[in-house]
Amino acid sequence: MLLDLRGRRCLVVGGGRVALRKVRTLLQAGARVLVVSPALCGELEALAAAGEIAWQRESYQVRHLQGVFLALGCSAAPAANRQLAADCRARDLLVNIADAPELCSFFFPSVLSRGPLSVAVSTEGESPALARRLRLALEKKFPATYGEYVRFLGQLRRQILVQVEGARCREALLRELAGEAFYQRYCRLSPAEREKQAQELISRYKSKSKTAKGKPNGDRAK
Repeated sequence: MLLDLRGRRCLVVGGGRVALRKVRTLLQAGARVLVVSPALCGELEALAAAGEIAWQRESYQVRHLQGVFLALGCSAAPAANRQLAADCRARDLLVNIADAPELCSFFFPSVLSRGPLSVAVSTEGESPALARRLRLALEKKFPATYGEYVRFLGQLRRQILVQVEGARCREALLRELAGEAFYQRYCRLSPAEREKQAQELISRYKSKSKTAKGKPNGDRAK
């Protein structure tokens, strides 16, 4: 499951290096971040001074959960993290506690992003180091080209859904466009040549769908 955090209010309890990593992840996702901690590390202080995060200079209290979509416990005080987890569970709020998977209702995967393509690796908190290693391996498998390729496929898909008749025909065409052979051609071709080959393929499937539609039922079964 992937969550859209754009504009969502997210609470981070703690002001150290672990909290900084989580805050950066939330900001990249477009969240509105509230950090609650008596003190912050230098980088978090800079984010607060720049207005990129809100900071309440105090220890966590249950009132800090008001209006929150999810919460992250990164405090150096285990009791504060446990209290946050209990308060979130009582209110059916998503919660993640650093280094305590048994207290978490969700986990942060290690994510490879290529534009609209996201590939997430999770060990459910058991070994974040392994998740990072696997994500680094995936970076070699899915180079930066995949970002623009996925956008290209999205444009074609919208066209195909309108222009190509027949669910089976559309499905077969979309599979071919997403296949390894077409991707390899995509990487070798110029933008104009990519578009030309894609449109030729779409035209061929349009003809197939019209032919299939025009056949009598007996012929279709052969």
